[in-house]
Amino acid sequence: MLTNSLEEYLKTIYILKNSEGQVRVTDISKKLNCSKPSVNRALKCLKDEGLILYEAYGNIEITEDGEKLAKSAVKREDILKLFLIQIIDVDNQTAEKEAIAMKHAISEETVSKLENYIIKVLGLDDLKCNFDLGNNQCQNCIRVKNKNATS
Repeated sequence: MLTNSLEEYLKTIYILKNSEGQVRVTDISKKLNCSKPSVNRALKCLKDEGLILYEAYGNIEITEDGEKLAKSAVKREDILKLFLIQIIDVDNQTAEKEAIAMKHAISEETVSKLENYIIKVLGLDDLKCNFDLGNNQCQNCIRVKNKNATS
């Protein structure tokens, strides 16, 4: 089981890899606003867990297991953010910060129940996460927001 901090590093690597094509320590440091030595310590832990491939001063690659965990983190965060914004009308900036914090505190079962609730209340078929790197949210979040904006 990853710490909250390591999960954020892994999620960031996944997002950067998909948006930029390659990931370096400097990219992660800038994105998370932290020092390069902190990134290097996290990378060592993630490498030891078999979640990334990395050699000093090289590009960082995410393994299949790492990608699965990162996608799960993104999906949990998206579901929570969608719930906060669409169901209880929290502003976007607050929802984003709180979803990041909340995703570490609730079980997969609770996230699944929230997902089912959101699907039912918003009249969606499902919430298969299809993360849009340009908008930093899943496609379903964008669809729901656009649907409500035009209603």
